[in-house]
Amino acid sequence: MSADDTDDSIRHDFDDVVNMTASELEAWLDTDESKQVGQKSDGKRESTGHASGRRIIELPRTKKDDLTDADLAHMKKVHGYVERHLAQKPDGDVSETPWRYSLMNWGHDPMK
Repeated sequence: MSADDTDDSIRHDFDDVVNMTASELEAWLDTDESKQVGQKSDGKRESTGHASGRRIIELPRTKKDDLTDADLAHMKKVHGYVERHLAQKPDGDVSETPWRYSLMNWGHDPMK
């Protein structure tokens, strides 16, 4: 990570983009819509975003001093993904779109 990536700034950026509570995200990840979106690799049944969502649930519950370098790297990855994906917002109503569902797998509901 670069010198600009302090633990506090990474956590702040993560908190800015993750606007779903852990319980909201947990309930969302149990839906069929959540499981149907995202990129699956290496024959895996679960998409990258869905797996990320399961990890995101635990991060806010982790004490700041207990965050590992891997946790901080994932938080940075989440921030980057959400920012890039938001920049690709499709026209029209996005309430029931794969675009929104994919973002929700990463802990961000653009309808909030």
